[in-house]
Amino acid sequence: MKRLQRLRRTAALRDMVAEVGFGQAQLVQPLFAVEGITAAEPVAGIGEAVRQPLTTLGAQVDRDLAAGVRQFLLFGVGASRADDGAGHEFTCAAVETVRRRLGRDATLWVDTCLCSITTTGHCHLHSPTGEADHGRTLEVLARHAVDYAAAGAHGIAPSDMNDGRTATLRHALDAAGHDLVAVMSYSSKFASHLYGPFRTAAGSAPRHGDRRSYQLDVRSRRAALEASARCAEEGADLLMVKPGMSSIDLIAPITELTGKPVGAYQVSGEYAGLVLLAREGLIDFDAGLLESWLVFRRAGAAFIITYGARRAHDLGLV
Repeated sequence: MKRLQRLRRTAALRDMVAEVGFGQAQLVQPLFAVEGITAAEPVAGIGEAVRQPLTTLGAQVDRDLAAGVRQFLLFGVGASRADDGAGHEFTCAAVETVRRRLGRDATLWVDTCLCSITTTGHCHLHSPTGEADHGRTLEVLARHAVDYAAAGAHGIAPSDMNDGRTATLRHALDAAGHDLVAVMSYSSKFASHLYGPFRTAAGSAPRHGDRRSYQLDVRSRRAALEASARCAEEGADLLMVKPGMSSIDLIAPITELTGKPVGAYQVSGEYAGLVLLAREGLIDFDAGLLESWLVFRRAGAAFIITYGARRAHDLGLV
């Protein structure tokens, strides 16, 4: 049964997809939880974003809640890597840590991918001959999604771009009794050069090659529309373009094609551009950041993932 209630469960979710108005409710704050570090570590290029151990993660969430953040996207970075996709237990612990702080006042989405825990740094597992093992990859992603939901995640955000992963995760969540856990799919994600600071934060750079065989070619509009349409058909509740600004031409067409809320990820390279301009005295950072969000909304973005969500109240958004 198609569950239309997933995005109505809480006030935070209802506000996130409201079609009228724009405020902090439509902004999603990424969090980096990192195993094996003992203190918060800044991430070069993306301002106030930091890598957090579990011991400081809760306090960061408390500060963000006090600043008005109501949507969080968690990235878990384990200390060990394996060829079988094991090692997501730390992310489960991070989910539990964050969820205890949120109650019903905010929403926790969990990035679901393998690049931070595989020895290759790729978003899929490999066969003994070095080829992508598609079937086993989907099995592991589904197991992780169910475990994140059991740990308290409100929503799962698959970012791997492997064929069929949305349907696989939706089926696994439903079968495990998590039919009200939403799926926010990275549905049109391009193989971009703008992810550099993020890959440092998440330890997710590929150890060999690149991701062009599974992420979208930046030259292909048709493939981006097709990818989002497929995710919608497979049961995604929310769709997303990434990088946001360089995919801004796709937001309205995907919305019209699928009828789903479509968001934009203001990726680390885009955000770092504003940080660096401000550092050189060439722009007022807050004014430039707010302008970028307004442009995303003008283009039709239902929500925006941005490293500056915690600054929104100071920028006049409530």
